[in-house]
Amino acid sequence: MKRFNVGAQRRATNGTRLSAANTLVQRTLAQHGLMPAAGESGMGAMPSMPSLDQMIAQFGGAAQDAEATVGNIPAGASFKSETFTCSAGARSYRTYIPASAAQGVSGVIMMLHGCTQDPEDFAAGTEMNVLAEEHRLVIIYPKQARGDNAQSCWNWFSRSDQKRGRGEPAILAGIAEKVCKTHTVGRDATFVAGLSAGAAMSVILGEAYADVFAAVGAHSGLPAGAARDVASAFTAMAGNAAEPTHQPQPHGTVRTIIFHGTADATVHPSNGEAIGRQALRANAPQSIDTKTSAETAGRRVSRTVSHDHEGSAMVEHWSIDGLGHAWSGGQAAGSYTDPKGPNASAEMVRFFLNTSEQDR
Repeated sequence: MKRFNVGAQRRATNGTRLSAANTLVQRTLAQHGLMPAAGESGMGAMPSMPSLDQMIAQFGGAAQDAEATVGNIPAGASFKSETFTCSAGARSYRTYIPASAAQGVSGVIMMLHGCTQDPEDFAAGTEMNVLAEEHRLVIIYPKQARGDNAQSCWNWFSRSDQKRGRGEPAILAGIAEKVCKTHTVGRDATFVAGLSAGAAMSVILGEAYADVFAAVGAHSGLPAGAARDVASAFTAMAGNAAEPTHQPQPHGTVRTIIFHGTADATVHPSNGEAIGRQALRANAPQSIDTKTSAETAGRRVSRTVSHDHEGSAMVEHWSIDGLGHAWSGGQAAGSYTDPKGPNASAEMVRFFLNTSEQDR
């Protein structure tokens, strides 16, 4: 019997495979913050695309869906869930208030999770709540809505989310101001840190809202203005972008601590260096650098500290040999962590509070 529909079946099968491939590409883009925000179009021409196998290998495969737990909350502490709304939009967030806050709050840190993560996951992986108890810190964990990014990435690459008074920066700064007002914490004790897309957004917040945040912690992130659309985001992540020309508004001096692994195949380490140069141009164009290196858990770690003319540490850059796209010193209870160290959370708190290693 002749089968006249063989060719038609083959075309349908090929079309199905192409559709599935396109879907996987889109999911991979979304996973790393490269999908346009809702309603955004005109993203520009796409660069030549790597194969699906290359993309999966580069970005680490499928996202982790399981929510991590944050462990037992100490007696007297709380981990509240709230929602903030302003003219720029709304986001939910969690606030950890340590039991030690009964003795007075010494500062507030906003922690911005990476793609596919959530507040609980990020809290578990960074163990920032443990440090909060020790240092009497209130920790804010904003949550990216899937309606605003399919894989819960902060939209660091979107031009509408890179400036003061609009988009995600306005919402996040509003959350920080609300929590700080509640706990009577001033700008000099208010900080923001993040991982990957969260780090990129943290740097944007430091530039756009220097009157709200005194210091920034960027782990595996990108400088402000590194991308303006999908195509330039790919270029920036690969380390091939031109130096951003963004200049911060004159609302205050912002100190910056940077962590980046030399083996990061998702966000090229040159982006960490670019964050440091950007911070120095804005806050300490004339600085004195001190570079040290040591071995931690079998890894070579280089640290460069840039001081201004008054001797204050303005930029601290940690380069960690062999570390991939993961939070240094993080716990396995959270995703995208590497337990070997150094402990990025502890070092960020030390830098934020301007304490020495001996004071930690």
